[in-house]
Amino acid sequence: MTERQKQILIKLASFCAYQERTLKEVRQKLREWEVADEDTEPVVAELIAQNYLNEERFARSFARGKFRVKKWGRLKIRQEMKLKGLSNELIQKGLMEIDGDAYEELLRDLLEKKARSLRGESLVVKQKIVRFALSRGFESDIVWDLLKTMDLEE
Repeated sequence: MTERQKQILIKLASFCAYQERTLKEVRQKLREWEVADEDTEPVVAELIAQNYLNEERFARSFARGKFRVKKWGRLKIRQEMKLKGLSNELIQKGLMEIDGDAYEELLRDLLEKKARSLRGESLVVKQKIVRFALSRGFESDIVWDLLKTMDLEE
């Protein structure tokens, strides 16, 4: 490894240590720094070898975080992971981090909270709740199933 590659590796190692990154993000950062192509591959390989760059770990962490903190549904998480350049296999591994019971419980809480904030005709309220849940990335069949169990009549 050349001296230049070692310097790039040190900068990228701190970039990856600060927050989990994807290969796509690392390559983009290298392009921003205008690193030559012949320096890119050895540096990326070393980041992976030293476990600074691990896309499976990223996928799992990303899915857990977006679910718990941002309260996103699986569809929105999947879409964002695709945009980050993750493979379908890694996306599946990440989504497996979301517990089915916790998922349904979170969705129920979100629906109930939204229902309390809305007034009006029952059908209109249900449509608004469904639109809200879909915008958060929850699957429509799960949303409708939960709505059937909820008492929305005022």
